[in-house]
Amino acid sequence: MKILVTGATGNVGRMVVDELLALGAEDIRALTVDPARAGLPPGVEVVRGFLGKVETMPAALAGADVMFLAPYPPTVSEVCRLAADAGVGRIVDLAGAKGDHWQVIEDGVEASGVPFTHLEPGEFMANATLWAGQIRAGDVVRDTCGDAANAPIAQEDIAAVAARVIVEAGHAGRSYEMTGPESLTRREKVERIGRALGRRLTYVDLPRAEAIAQLEQAMGEYAEWYVDGLAALAEHPQAAVPTVAELLGRPAITFQEWAGRHADDFR
Repeated sequence: MKILVTGATGNVGRMVVDELLALGAEDIRALTVDPARAGLPPGVEVVRGFLGKVETMPAALAGADVMFLAPYPPTVSEVCRLAADAGVGRIVDLAGAKGDHWQVIEDGVEASGVPFTHLEPGEFMANATLWAGQIRAGDVVRDTCGDAANAPIAQEDIAAVAARVIVEAGHAGRSYEMTGPESLTRREKVERIGRALGRRLTYVDLPRAEAIAQLEQAMGEYAEWYVDGLAALAEHPQAAVPTVAELLGRPAITFQEWAGRHADDFR
């Protein structure tokens, strides 16, 4: 089975390659914009291309049985049509919660007629690095909606699930909502990062307008959307679901474990 991994040097795609190798996959083709700098493992076929440059896709898709589709909304429909034309047997896409910003990914995949498996992770634990600058500078984290609670997921778990459903039979036509193992408030996440660093961090809740102004430095026009989403989570917390553990046969990575593994990001 030839597996095409798009976004193969991205945050999740690179891990998908490693997870596939760990599961014994032997025919992996990795799509990247710069093969010379990709640093992918020996035995992986590395090809030049990018989902945003659809003219590079026919060669990458040729002979592929399964494609791992990284989320790139602008060209998803065209890329999936090309996959259908190339005879790809299944698309495993990385999207998000149904009906949200990433719905266009699932719509484009399904419109192609190629059998699919949708992966629908919630917020990535890595988004907590938004606080890294403040934590490196001191012991106070100025944020907002401290009671907003969700169940973030480790990118390592997303990649492990992706690899598993690629190589296993029985996942066609399925949609998998994915979260981490516990729902945490933003205050609790900051506390756990502090615990991983051996420090006591203080969370300061900012009013909406001040929080938007602060976040605009990193998020630009999306800052207001992000803050409004946090306010919604304060009213309606996201519960954890057991999908990761059920698919992998092991517990999902906790936020505390993730913080320990990535403590250097905050030092």
